Amino acid sequence: MSGRTVPADFVRRAATLAAGAGFDMAAPLSAAGISPSVLGEDAGRITPAQLTRFTQSAWRLTDDELFGLGAGPVPRGTFRLVCLTLIHRPDLGSALERLADVVPVLPGLPPLRLEAGSETTTLHVRMPPRDTLPPETADAANQLLTDFILILLHRFAAWLVGRRVKLVAARLPYPEPDRLLARSYDAIFGVRVHFGADDAAIELDNSVLRAPIIQTEETLEVYLRESPNLLFSERDYDSSAAAQVRKALERGAAGRAASAEDIAEMLSISAAHLRRLLRTEGTSLNQLREEVLRDAAISGLARGESVDELSARLGFSEPSAFRRAFKRWTGATPGTFR
Repeated sequence: MSGRTVPADFVRRAATLAAGAGFDMAAPLSAAGISPSVLGEDAGRITPAQLTRFTQSAWRLTDDELFGLGAGPVPRGTFRLVCLTLIHRPDLGSALERLADVVPVLPGLPPLRLEAGSETTTLHVRMPPRDTLPPETADAANQLLTDFILILLHRFAAWLVGRRVKLVAARLPYPEPDRLLARSYDAIFGVRVHFGADDAAIELDNSVLRAPIIQTEETLEVYLRESPNLLFSERDYDSSAAAQVRKALERGAAGRAASAEDIAEMLSISAAHLRRLLRTEGTSLNQLREEVLRDAAISGLARGESVDELSARLGFSEPSAFRRAFKRWTGATPGTFR
């Protein structure tokens, strides 16, 4: 997701649940530069760097690597311990097998189960019961923890073997969110995510399980120092028409330069066929162009660019037009976002 923003929904849910457990999340939000008004908007977006700073600050505040979302505390250093048990395995398949063996003895982590098939292998994650929490709170915590664990498993597997790990399927055991948020899930996992499944799972082609582990204890230390930035900032795995169009727009002048005909020519298809593909995927060229501009605007504000600078760089006729667009994109003004 390099260069892209992410929904503020993850931080909103984490902050709400942590506050319910007695933690004051004002400091992590402040450290990340995330204003409460951004969290209050359904369309709120933040940068991967902000999400990373929030997570790192929440770890320090709670002394828990799942900041209170697990069935029990997960002491800091647990993830490093798990990584050290995997880093010397010969290939990804044996690393995942060891992971499934190790996790049950560590407090607070949900158990994993590998289901091997003739062509694919599925990694299941089972959330433990939370009898001490009200059902609504337990469901919210399980949803957030499921998201985090599956993203972690997918992206860490790719880091171990130094290549993209394309999923065959991703399944989540709760109802599908609104359309825009569901598309964010598709982009993160690189496949159309199936909601309402019996359990949480990611399915991998067996060929990738034979990929050798290329990382070392030295590269692991670098990875851990930057964690969880790589989970949120690496390029996504989406190969859909929408993803290809977005990449073309990102290479242009803030997404404004390329026309439908230009992009269709790059993809070796007709403009009409391109529009049909995008309609099938529930989007359009104009919508994708708006998303590219939105992300460029949010990232620019987070870097300290002024409204006047951003307005000119993104091709708006005047700063007031940029302010109106930003309000439409995020529900907040540029000043409020800062």
